[in-house]
Amino acid sequence: MAWSTRQLAELADTSVRTVRHYHDVGLLAQPERRANGYKSYGVAHLTRLLWIRRLTDLGFTLSQISAWGDVDAPPEEALRSADAEAAEAVERLQQVRIELARLLCHEAPADLPPEMAPVAFNPYVSDTDLALASVMSRVLSPSVLHAVREVIRTKRADPVAEEFNQLADDADERTRAELADRVLTRVRGLHSAHPALASWGSDGPVRVASARETVDAAIEDLLNSAQNDVLHRVRQRYRSEQLATAPTAPAPSDTPTSARDETP
Repeated sequence: MAWSTRQLAELADTSVRTVRHYHDVGLLAQPERRANGYKSYGVAHLTRLLWIRRLTDLGFTLSQISAWGDVDAPPEEALRSADAEAAEAVERLQQVRIELARLLCHEAPADLPPEMAPVAFNPYVSDTDLALASVMSRVLSPSVLHAVREVIRTKRADPVAEEFNQLADDADERTRAELADRVLTRVRGLHSAHPALASWGSDGPVRVASARETVDAAIEDLLNSAQNDVLHRVRQRYRSEQLATAPTAPAPSDTPTSARDETP
């Protein structure tokens, strides 16, 4: 039995171009030629070609296959590594299906990462909240992002939040000052319930300063000038309160540590 290149490619469910490429990279031996100069392939070529095709379908590279030579099966270590990669791929695809289902049901915006998707189920969460959550997901550390997610996910009807959302751009000084008082009370409560909110990006990949700058820029873009002014007042007062209540460091002493430890 002798097959042409085209016939061999058809039997292996591949292309003539692929067969020729395998010849070029040394994976498939060149066959003998007939008297008319055409290549003549046999069963050994077909089984080798099927072997290469099967391994590439399993995710192995041509360089890996070439390194193994004519063995009957890849090394066990390579098989276990490929199995682990396949398991990770299956997990990723399962998560993709979950996210696609959410999008099909219009339950979560496409820009929200999976860990932030639960916030979209809350009817009291505004479009501004979701947009800010999307930005925060890019810069905050996992622990802080978890706290932010819980704050937004558990958000309920709140007259102070509604007043802030409805604050007009031309709100007068008294309105802004009084609203800042009420918002500050809410901020104190949130930070008390979720201490991680104060750490920003300390355990994440983005520097704290960069995280603050990014979130501040997003807030400024999403809110009007009056709302940004109220938040600025709240930040200033909250930071002043934190500094005022921070423990005072002990005064330095000229007495050596060993001597102080021995004092009755």
